Amino acid sequence: MEDEVILMDKPAGISSFGVVAKVRGFLRNKFGHKVKVGHTGTLDPFATGLLILLSGKMTKKSNEFLKLDKEYVAELKLGFKSSTGDPEGEIEKVNDRIPDAEEIDRILHTFIGEIEQTPPKYSAIKINGQRAYKMVRKGVDFEMPVRKVKIYNIDVLEYEYPRLVIRCQVSSGTYIRTLAEDIGMKLGVGAYLTALRRTRIGEYSVEKAKTLDDYLI
Repeated sequence: MEDEVILMDKPAGISSFGVVAKVRGFLRNKFGHKVKVGHTGTLDPFATGLLILLSGKMTKKSNEFLKLDKEYVAELKLGFKSSTGDPEGEIEKVNDRIPDAEEIDRILHTFIGEIEQTPPKYSAIKINGQRAYKMVRKGVDFEMPVRKVKIYNIDVLEYEYPRLVIRCQVSSGTYIRTLAEDIGMKLGVGAYLTALRRTRIGEYSVEKAKTLDDYLI
C-alpha cells in the first residue's frame, strides 16, 4: 500500500530526515514512481525509538499525529553540562556534588504539570523562517521563544551517580534536552542527555515498530 502509517524504530546516528529519504527511495523503487513520505515529529540523530512516518495520502493527517503526547526514556549525566544539551556538544564539568535519591525525587516532582520551557537553540524550530540550529552555526544572535508544555509523569528507572535514567510522559512540543538541563540546574549540579529513546507516541508503541533494516528488505 502507498498510503500507510509506518512505525519505525529509528537507530542512532541518522537524522529523521535521513530515515524519510531512505523510506522514500525504497517506496519509489517498490511502486515504480515517486511516493510522498513525511515524518510526524523529529528525533535527534543521537536519539533512538519511535518515529511515525506517513506515506501517500496519509501525509495529509500529519497534524493529527504531531499533537499526540509522547513517552521517552532518557539517560542523564549529572555534574556536567553540554553546549547542545546532548553528547554532540562541548562538555564542561560543573561540580562534584552528589545529590541523593530523595533530593532527585523531590526535584523531579517540581516539574510535574504545566511548565515553561525555552527550547534549545540547536533545534529545528524556525525563527523568522530559518532553522534555529543553522542560525547558531552562522553565529547569528537570537532569542528562543518560551513555550508552555505539560509533564504528566517522571519516574526514576536507575540512579547511580553520575548516571540518572528517567521515564517521562510529556505533551507534544516538549524538549527532553531542555528538561534534562533544567533538572540539572535545579539540582545545582548540571546535567545533559547522554541517550534518549522515544517509546510511545499517543497509543502507538515502539514495540510495534520495525527497524529500518527490516523495513527496507
